[in-house]
Amino acid sequence: MLAAAVLGTASTALAVGPAQATGESTLTADPLATWQTDGIVWSLAYAKGIVYVGGTFEHIRPPGAAPGSGELARKNFAAFDAKTGQPLPCAPAFSGGSGTVRALKPSPDGSLLYIGGSFGKAGPVGRSNTAALNTADCTIGAEWQPTVSSTVRAIDVTDDAVYIGGGFDTVQGQTRERIAALRPNGALLPFKATVRGSSIPNDPTPGVNAITVAPKLNKVIIGGRFTSVNGSLFGVHALAGLDATTGRVVNSFSGWIPQRSAVKTLVNDGTNFYLGAEGTGGGVFDGRIAGRLSDGSQIWKDTCLGATQAVLPYKGVLYSGSHAHDCGSTPGGFPDIGNRQHFLAQSISDKTILPWFPDTNDGIGEQIGPRALTMADGVLWAGGEFTTVNDAPQQGLTRFAAAPDTGAPQVPLLSGASTARGKITLKWKASWDRDNGVLTYKIYRDGAYLTSLTKDSRYWNRPDMSFTDTVEPGAEHRYSLEVTDGTNVSGRNGPVYVTARN
Repeated sequence: MLAAAVLGTASTALAVGPAQATGESTLTADPLATWQTDGIVWSLAYAKGIVYVGGTFEHIRPPGAAPGSGELARKNFAAFDAKTGQPLPCAPAFSGGSGTVRALKPSPDGSLLYIGGSFGKAGPVGRSNTAALNTADCTIGAEWQPTVSSTVRAIDVTDDAVYIGGGFDTVQGQTRERIAALRPNGALLPFKATVRGSSIPNDPTPGVNAITVAPKLNKVIIGGRFTSVNGSLFGVHALAGLDATTGRVVNSFSGWIPQRSAVKTLVNDGTNFYLGAEGTGGGVFDGRIAGRLSDGSQIWKDTCLGATQAVLPYKGVLYSGSHAHDCGSTPGGFPDIGNRQHFLAQSISDKTILPWFPDTNDGIGEQIGPRALTMADGVLWAGGEFTTVNDAPQQGLTRFAAAPDTGAPQVPLLSGASTARGKITLKWKASWDRDNGVLTYKIYRDGAYLTSLTKDSRYWNRPDMSFTDTVEPGAEHRYSLEVTDGTNVSGRNGPVYVTARN
C-alpha cells in the first residue's frame, strides 16, 4: 500500500481575533433539563443556593412537559434549588397593577431579595411596586414597603442603600423622577437625580431600565431611554454615571449611545461595567459595550444588530441574550444571513465572538427571545419569551453548565472520485458545533483509521474540505468519515466506494 497524501488539510482559521487563539473556555451549549413557565421571564437572581424567577406567568411545569401538563401554580414568581433545578415551595403571588415582576436583586449578604415590578400585592400583604423577601423563610419583609408611584424595572443593592429605577415620578410621596435610593428600612435617602425624556419616539415606557452600583467608587451607573439627567440637554443620552450619594452626574458617556437606542441591561464586575442596548430603526446601536468603572472610559463596543436584553460576565467571557442577526463587523461574528442568534459569548479582553451558539426562538410577547441571565454556582440560568431551546420545546427558562458536553457535530456528506492514476480524492463540507470552533475529521479506508484533518468552522462559514489518498492503481476502496469536537464523536457516514484509475 502506498502512503497517503493530504491536500488542503486545514485552511487558515477564521478571522476571530487574538482572544480566540488564547482559548477562552465557555460553558457547553447543551441545556440542562429545566422547569418551564407558561409566560415571560423578565428577571432572575441567585442567593444562598436558590434561583429566583420573576415575570408574567401563572404556572411552572416540568422539563419536557407540554403546556398544561404537570403544572404548579406560580403567580409571577418562582424559586428553584440551584443545584438540582427542582422547584421550591417558596411561591408568594404577585398581583395587582399589571401583575408582573420586572426586577430581582439580593442584598450583599443574601438575606433579602428585593423585588420590583408593577404590582399592588406581594403574597398576603399590600405593596406598592416593590417588596423584599426574607430568603431564610420566604416571608415578605415588613420593614421594606416604600410607596412607588409606577413600575420598578431595575434594582441594585449595597450594604446600606437600595437603588430603584423605572417609570415612577414619586417615592414615599416625594418627587423622585425615574431613579431613587432608599435605606434597607425603606427610608428615602437624599440621593436625587431628575431623569427625563425618551430616546425612542412615541415611547410608552420612558425612564430607567438598568442600574449598576460601584460602592467603592461611590458611583451609580444608570441606563434606559432618557435624554436628560438633572436638566442636561446635551451629552447625556440613555446612559449616565451618578454620584451615589447626591445623584450628581459624574460621567456623561457622550456619544456612546446614538439616537433611537436605549440601554436595557447593566452589570459590573468591580473593575469594568458592561451594557446591552436596543434600538429602533436604522443607524442604531443594538450590541454591547465594556467600560471602566473608575474613569468611565470605553474599552470596546461591538457592532452587532439585534436588541441585547441581558449581559453577564463570567471567567473572562461576556454572555448575552439578544436576537443578534448581523455581527459581520465584530471579530468572530456572522453576517446578516437571515437568521437570529439568541445567545452569544464574547471575550471580555477584545469583544471576539467565541464559538458558543446555543439558541432559542423569538417566542411570545414582543418576540425578543432571552431577557434575563444569572449565574448560580457555575450554571448559567436564562429566562425570557422563548418557547424552544436548540430547536426542542422549552419555554421561559433554560440552563447551561461547564460540563458535560454532550452534543456531537453532525457528520457531513462525503463524496469521492479518482481523477488520476492511483489517486482518490474525497470531498465534503466542514461541519459545525454549537460550542467548539475547531473540529477533527477522521477518515477511514476499508474500515481502518487512515488519517485526521482539523478545520475551524461556524454554522455560517463551513469551508469545503478535501483529502487525496494514494493507492494501488485499479484498486477499489471504501471510505467513511466521522467528526469529533474532542469529546463527542458523530456517527460515521458512508461508506463511499471508489476505484482508483489505472
